Amino acid sequence: MDARIPRLRRKLAEIPFQPLRSHSFGEEKHEFRLVPKHAEARVAAFEAKHDIALPDAYRQFGTQIGGSGAAPFYGLLPLERCSLLVMNPRGEPGTPRGFNGADPRAQGCDLFLHIIEMGCTDVCVIAVTGPLTGRVLIGNGDGYWGPDVSAATDFLDWYERWLNHVSTGRDNQAQELTSPRLRAHPNRHLMCRSEGEDALGRRHGH
Repeated sequence: MDARIPRLRRKLAEIPFQPLRSHSFGEEKHEFRLVPKHAEARVAAFEAKHDIALPDAYRQFGTQIGGSGAAPFYGLLPLERCSLLVMNPRGEPGTPRGFNGADPRAQGCDLFLHIIEMGCTDVCVIAVTGPLTGRVLIGNGDGYWGPDVSAATDFLDWYERWLNHVSTGRDNQAQELTSPRLRAHPNRHLMCRSEGEDALGRRHGH
């Protein structure tokens, strides 16, 4: 077991009882709760069906912490609702790229698994093949913005950064976190700003 697993369990359990924590967009849906862990057989069947190997940190989270629920935005999707995507072809340098779920294998591109619900056509994915394997990205399925690659080394690192930022009551537009101070301000919609050394990615509305 990864040494981070018990630490993440403890941090997640403490979040709801911290009066000065940040509000995390979408928390009303998951309420910082996770559904029971995935059985190894269930994960193996998913991998066999899609002919992929889930990134180890993400796999460990699902089999040792929880299968879906508490996470940034609207929360982790159940495994059966996760779908494979490919990134759309590169356009002009610096232009956004969307994601396409139409027969990913036939396109011969690097594969990404849609793992977190963000709303509208925004997506949070984890790379399952290619040079970004194991890294979390967020973007827009239609290519209106992004994609942005998290600086986190793997899924457990990415998840712990979210917990840490919530716990310390930070404002972070990228993670859609709102501090108690900002939530109480009458002009909070004008004051939103992004803080922190790591962005889960830029967020351009819902």
